[in-house]
Amino acid sequence: MNPVPLSRGDLLRALAVVVIWGLNFVVMKIGLQGIGPMLLGALRFAAAALPFLLFVKFPKLPWRYVVAYGLAQGLGQFGFLFLGLQMGMTAGMASVVMQTQAFFTLLLAVPVLGERARWSQGLGLLVALGGLVLIATAHGEGPGQMTLAGFVLTLSAAFMWAVSNLVARLASRVADYEPFPFIVWSSVVPIVPFMALALWMDGPSVVWAQVAGLSLSAVLAVLFLAWLATLLAYTLWTQLLQRHPAGRVTPFSLLVPVVGLSAAWVFFGELPLFQQWLGTGAVLMGLVVNQLGGWLVSRRSS
Repeated sequence: MNPVPLSRGDLLRALAVVVIWGLNFVVMKIGLQGIGPMLLGALRFAAAALPFLLFVKFPKLPWRYVVAYGLAQGLGQFGFLFLGLQMGMTAGMASVVMQTQAFFTLLLAVPVLGERARWSQGLGLLVALGGLVLIATAHGEGPGQMTLAGFVLTLSAAFMWAVSNLVARLASRVADYEPFPFIVWSSVVPIVPFMALALWMDGPSVVWAQVAGLSLSAVLAVLFLAWLATLLAYTLWTQLLQRHPAGRVTPFSLLVPVVGLSAAWVFFGELPLFQQWLGTGAVLMGLVVNQLGGWLVSRRSS
């Protein structure tokens, strides 16, 4: 049986997520100007979880799914990503490199979830992979350039994002749960590990000084990351994963670089190298093949 196509409402939800996550990388960079990466993680998830625990019930799921998602999506994805941004990953290129999660998700979904991949999905991801290789080989150590360490850490964040996609998909098979409580309660999980890492890496005095000296821009960055990028965007994303195969939903994130590159240019004046532009174009072309290849074949055969 063919999977149910995305409705107009689901398409709008996916595009809303694209815009929020595209701006997300610029906001992270702004937050990291005055906050260490691990402290930023702790504040993000504290703001996303603690104000809502009194009136949001625990999701109707075994606790292991909540913990697994919190560790993968919270500590894993954003621990690596925040550290990568601090160590030289540019905001625009981070929005591109993070889309390797689509490769990881598709590759893991076949053996773990038993999902079948269409030939167009494989071809599209191969085209996009070539683009990501172009981007990766254009790293440098100068001002405003993507560093190799930043690239590797961001790639690790993308893998953890893929793992969290699979956890959400597995959880949807166990119970018919509401995504918002799932996101709120899973956001509790990484708070203590993030704070412990901040104290270990930066020291108590530095952490306290950063908390006491929070600027308005830093507070607004934390609230954007917590309420829009975490609660709203991940709730919409999880709803899409509940209703559709992972291989159909995750490629939409390949549109995030369109917003991410534009926002990084506007706010930070980041201009990717020619090789990186070519790679970005290949990534976006891979999305087109991934999403439309199977539809074109079915139209021709009908």
